[in-house]
Amino acid sequence: MRFQPGDALIVVDVQRDFLPGGSLAVPDGDKVVPVLNDYLRRFAAAGLPIVATRDWHPADHCSFVARGGPWPPHCVQDTSGAEFPDELALPDDVLVLSKATSVEADAYSGFDRTGLETRLREGGVERVFVGGLATDYCVLATVQDAAAAGFDVVVLEDAIRAVGVEADDEARALRSMREAGAIFITLNAIDADA
Repeated sequence: MRFQPGDALIVVDVQRDFLPGGSLAVPDGDKVVPVLNDYLRRFAAAGLPIVATRDWHPADHCSFVARGGPWPPHCVQDTSGAEFPDELALPDDVLVLSKATSVEADAYSGFDRTGLETRLREGGVERVFVGGLATDYCVLATVQDAAAAGFDVVVLEDAIRAVGVEADDEARALRSMREAGAIFITLNAIDADA
């Protein structure tokens, strides 16, 4: 596979709270960082757009346990847990899109009230490559929405990890992404010159 004009990379929610030691750590979540850095380097070298989504919750967000939601507080606006890790090599011109920014609305997809679809269309994007955290929540929702919007979707299988609340969550998410039309690749499938 080769990168081409019309491609974009979407890095989903690689934030400190989702990494080991974070308040909602994804098992082995840190393992996606060096792999994503390889993809980031290649996309940047090709001059292709790069988007990074992030949870950016108010302190009393509806998804938090104290409000009856399923999750501990995480990725609270302007806290260190909401930051991208220093090890993640995002370029200076990365487009950062915040989601779930209001108290009463949750959002798993990078397309949910972020303007992402419009930004991609304006940039002539036709195919998106998606990696990040977590496979069974925000990656899944982002992939499904991208496919529903008519983008060709490539999932970076070596740059995703699952929360796995239930034993079959990851397998179910992968199946759902394939059913949505996504294809899966790893770095070794990318042409060395890409």
